[in-house]
Amino acid sequence: MKNLITRTLTGAGFVAVVIACILWNKYSFAVLMTGLMAAMMIEFYKMTMRGEYIFSQVLSIMAAIVMFALTFLYRGFNFPGRLVILAIVPVFVMMINSLYVKDKTDFGKFANLYTALLYIAVPMTMTNFVAFPHLGSYDGILLLCFFIIIWVSDIGGYLFGMTIGQKYGKKLFPEVSPKKSWAGFWGGLLLAVAAGVTLHYTGLLKYQLEHCIVLSVLMNVFGVYGDLIESQWKRYYAVKDSGTIMPGHGGILDRLDSALLALPVGIMYLMVVNIL
Repeated sequence: MKNLITRTLTGAGFVAVVIACILWNKYSFAVLMTGLMAAMMIEFYKMTMRGEYIFSQVLSIMAAIVMFALTFLYRGFNFPGRLVILAIVPVFVMMINSLYVKDKTDFGKFANLYTALLYIAVPMTMTNFVAFPHLGSYDGILLLCFFIIIWVSDIGGYLFGMTIGQKYGKKLFPEVSPKKSWAGFWGGLLLAVAAGVTLHYTGLLKYQLEHCIVLSVLMNVFGVYGDLIESQWKRYYAVKDSGTIMPGHGGILDRLDSALLALPVGIMYLMVVNIL
């Protein structure tokens, strides 16, 4: 019960900060996203690289920030889209830097630098396409709807999993996450769809109902995969949480693991059906 209260209070505070930053203006959105992105990459490197090749880690985080910043300028300030390709330059610097690392005993860990760029930086950068549905025009409502669907899905999975899944039914992926259950999956899916339908009828999610339902289903399914992928990383490196910054949750990566797959899949769906 104490852990549930701590988890609830911490989660509520985190949600409040995210909502405030998304709704305030495009600058608070950019600060929030780059801050979360950097925090997750730091936690990921702490888990996988454990203090080795620090300078290369810094270069990787800088590369991620440059990629986000260039995309932000393109979507928010009509910065020439062709120049976004310059985001690859810091990555090249990071790759060239690897040649000058003297101790190559654990050189294989350098792969984690590129993994974090694809796993964390790219999804967070893609949020610019939701925050700026039209070039130069910021609107945080759609991004907030995305997060609401993800949060409600997580809550549904947690509640159904704890109340039903731990006692009845089969486990979802026991070799990766022993606590995940099919009851939690279906509970999360049910609430995610309910959230999407509610957002549609309140006018916040301004798409046809069928699109809202499909969007909710896709974000729920890939959100679960995102959660399992992070669990697999933690299991391999024998860590319980990615960090300690959020009591009851662990780290920022623990809190946003599902969003790292759910957000880009939601964005791609809206783009593929040509309504974003």
